[in-house]
Amino acid sequence: MATEILMPALSPTMEEGKLAKWLVKEGDTVSSGQILAEIETDKA
Repeated sequence: MATEILMPALSPTMEEGKLAKWLVKEGDTVSSGQILAEIETDKA
């Protein structure tokens, strides 16, 4: 089942980011506030 995940802005000018690495595997149980992935921005 697909679930929408919202990515918070990492800075006031951030418009997009690239998913660099998943930190959880498909099927893993996750909880609210858990870090799911590493995000790359244009300032990386």
